[in-house]
Amino acid sequence: MHVLVTGGTGYIGSTAVEILRKQGYEISILDDCSTGHADCVPEGLRFIEGSLLNTSDLAEALEGVDAVMHFAGKSLVGESVDKPDLYHSVNVDGTRNLLDQMRIAGVGKIVFSSSAATYGEPEVIPILETAPTNPTNPYGSTKLAIDHMISRESAEQAIAAVSLRYFNVAGALTCDRGWLAERHNPETHLIPNVLRSTHANPVKIFGTDWPTSDGTCIRDYVHVIDLIDAHIKALNSLVEGVHEIYNLGSGGGYSVRQVVEAASKATGQVIPTVDSPRRSGDPAVLIADITKAKAQLGWTPTRGINDMVADTLASFS
Repeated sequence: MHVLVTGGTGYIGSTAVEILRKQGYEISILDDCSTGHADCVPEGLRFIEGSLLNTSDLAEALEGVDAVMHFAGKSLVGESVDKPDLYHSVNVDGTRNLLDQMRIAGVGKIVFSSSAATYGEPEVIPILETAPTNPTNPYGSTKLAIDHMISRESAEQAIAAVSLRYFNVAGALTCDRGWLAERHNPETHLIPNVLRSTHANPVKIFGTDWPTSDGTCIRDYVHVIDLIDAHIKALNSLVEGVHEIYNLGSGGGYSVRQVVEAASKATGQVIPTVDSPRRSGDPAVLIADITKAKAQLGWTPTRGINDMVADTLASFS
């Protein structure tokens, strides 16, 4: 099978490329490298440095392709609040272009990297796929708009589609080109920031009086390798005219203190932290229910928080 990976030079996309390649898939990559890194591309692989907003780039990238794994897009919540029009243009309009060009090229399969941000602040934890969707930021709104768009395309054009909704991705993958890991600027994710914490710049813990076992927020994490395993299982589960939505996550979540403890264990030294007031709008617990993915995809995460932190640390060297 020939798979086009959009966003294939980014953290998650490049990991998908490497794992797909090792499993014998033929790969093409489309990425504008605005947040990705061209040095992630394996030698000899077909790479189109182009944009979702350019239909000729898309048409070229889709030549000879059987299916699409769609990771490309803007993904920072804070930036989406500052630049909602940019997020709508790249994420929503760009995906509309992709679906249109897929139809022209006769490509009828897509696995979309969606987000649990589509749910907003849920009333029930853990979050089911049937939970109300009420995004609280433009980023989540764009992901939900794309999910709706794919549902319409599936119903009207009989494409086979899966959307995968998840919260936090962590960990890294080693390959012949070094580590494929997070290289964000700025870095907003907790695990790399915890590992880089110093006494001069300690990591902030926002709230220590939450109604959780240790008083800190609990969030869902999934190792990037487990995440891509779910994408490949989704790819092989596609059914014409059906759009399935699955949540992905740890199945239980981890508190901020647990992440810090895992980082202390991995580094062999106490991670500097500073207790700070709660942030407005932060829920105490955000965990996705992954029962459906387990039952229908046969997917179960195999790597826990210690693996995620240890792999991230190893990627720093």
